[in-house]
Amino acid sequence: MSDELKGMLLGVIGVAIFSVTLPATRIAVLGGLDAVFVGLGRAVAAAAVAALILAVRRQPLPDRRHWGRLMVVALGVVLGFPLFSAIAMVSVPAAHGGVVMGVLPLATTVAGAVLCGERPSAGFWTLAMFGSALVVAFAALKGAGGLVAGDWWLLLAVAAAGVGYAVGGELSRTLCGWQVICWALVVSVPFILPVVAWHMDGVNWGAPARVWAAFLYVALFSQLLAFFAWNRGLALGGVARVGQVQLLQVFMTLIASAVLLGEEIDAVTIGFAIAVVGVVGLGRRMPVERKGGGD
Repeated sequence: MSDELKGMLLGVIGVAIFSVTLPATRIAVLGGLDAVFVGLGRAVAAAAVAALILAVRRQPLPDRRHWGRLMVVALGVVLGFPLFSAIAMVSVPAAHGGVVMGVLPLATTVAGAVLCGERPSAGFWTLAMFGSALVVAFAALKGAGGLVAGDWWLLLAVAAAGVGYAVGGELSRTLCGWQVICWALVVSVPFILPVVAWHMDGVNWGAPARVWAAFLYVALFSQLLAFFAWNRGLALGGVARVGQVQLLQVFMTLIASAVLLGEEIDAVTIGFAIAVVGVVGLGRRMPVERKGGGD
């Protein structure tokens, strides 16, 4: 199996886990957990597990030259995306959020080109924009195209995730992907723990088990384990190419929303899903220039 194919398969695994993030987050914030507590508290819980993993594996501190990029990863996927998306889920449905998140692959590709030295071909850019246009058209057709306050938070989340994914994927070519997210989580704790502690008074500690299960999902799976597969996939297959797998996430999120929140999936949704799968498949055939591995 080629590295590119391995990367795509790992990317699909990561996206499948990520796709439940918005529904689970909405369950948590509507169930009585403070949005800031959910957005940043999940990172504190994940960081505790990450620190344990690093200790058991006896991992030395990363080289000094990696710390700058680890901070960028932390700002993007440990602080930015979780916080902004949790705030958005207070006011917009998870399915709506999933549609808006459809522009994330393009954001990741742009970040990969600007920050990681990747050079997608014109054909690749065309397909990336077409795939994003498909999900925007889907949003308009389903009546979710108008931007509300929650959408702006989601767009901030998209920007943060795109940068974090791109830099994390590139750094995973030098460090192991699981080390990248573990160190990013650990380095974030001193900055986010005081904020989480400040918001603990607003937490409904008597919330139902379903609410706390949702919080544990976003903490252990969305914030930690998904990145083991995702970062490795980006490192093997390239940020731009594997990043396009995220086009599937919107439809996986719709399915998760239907199962967890009772939303309906119709023939239009299925039709757009098939079209997006086709775009991802074509994107794999377009050339993308990458820098040499490592530093």
